[in-house]
Amino acid sequence: MALYEHVFLARQDMTPQQVEQLVEQYKGVIETGGGQVGRIENWGLRPLSYRIKKNRKAYYTLMNINAPPNTIFEVKRQMRINEDVLRFLTIRVEAHEETPSAMLARRDREERFNDERSHRSRRLRDQDIAAPVEEKNNG
Repeated sequence: MALYEHVFLARQDMTPQQVEQLVEQYKGVIETGGGQVGRIENWGLRPLSYRIKKNRKAYYTLMNINAPPNTIFEVKRQMRINEDVLRFLTIRVEAHEETPSAMLARRDREERFNDERSHRSRRLRDQDIAAPVEEKNNG
């Protein structure tokens, strides 16, 4: 069996639960075909570089797959038919990454940055409230 990284984009008007059902559907196809699904990363709703089938955003999902080529062909065939899948890309790899993908690492870094920024602004605002206002007398 070969190792693959499979990324697909689902329509923006789907709910996150429907995207999970889509992942479970394809996971079932892979397991039925004798493969295994490793790590699954949901990257969430992200903007597209250009419109695809009138969609400006899409739900991104990454799946690490260990399966025979016939199973991958079946998954691709079913994704081509499914109207909820906008695009997909499957790449054969030598080994799966154990660390979070670049997309997840970037999202975590952005969240940390935003948390630090909001904490810093809150701290400055609290200092402004706590500090007495000094008035200068020119007299």
